Amino acid sequence: MHLDFQNALLMVLLVWILTAPHEFAHAWVATRLGDDTPRLEGRVTLNPLAHVDWVGTAILPFLASLLGFGFLAWGKPVRTQTAKLRGGLNGLALVALAGPFSNVIMAVILAAISVVLSHSVPALAAFAQKGVYLSLYLAIFNMLPVPPLDGSKLLLAARIPMVVYVELSRIGFMLLIVAMSMTNMGAWMSEWSVVGMQAIFSALGHGSV
Repeated sequence: MHLDFQNALLMVLLVWILTAPHEFAHAWVATRLGDDTPRLEGRVTLNPLAHVDWVGTAILPFLASLLGFGFLAWGKPVRTQTAKLRGGLNGLALVALAGPFSNVIMAVILAAISVVLSHSVPALAAFAQKGVYLSLYLAIFNMLPVPPLDGSKLLLAARIPMVVYVELSRIGFMLLIVAMSMTNMGAWMSEWSVVGMQAIFSALGHGSV
């Protein structure tokens, strides 16, 4: 097995770059909906250090990239109080969706940077292009309806019994590990990310990636 340490480190760097706007988006939307908890805990910021979960934003992304067993990554969850959110559980769903939506926005921004730098700084353009792919991948990954991922909050908005959600939360991490290592889920998400990346570059008038 060839261990590409350089690529693994680059993926961790990209995760750090992409995690900050993702978690900031959660915090900003929650604040706009009336919950001051993220502001009081210092989460309404683009400083990556405020959003680091050392397992989810460093160790697992590094090992996953190095060993090639699928890709797992997440930031430090933004804590919210549903009772303070306008709309209650519906407000919680908006907070949850803000993170993946920010990843799509970041993918477009990074694609534009890649196109602009494609001739003048090809190495940086290639790095930005890798970021487009990873940002879309993280958007899709975070929409999985498995705690603690963002998609699981949509289950709460759909009013599933809390006892079911609690039980899912207890085994959520193991479910993700099994799904990513023993099924084709990682490959499917990768394919969808490539399709999305090609669509973005095509929209920017840069058909080949």
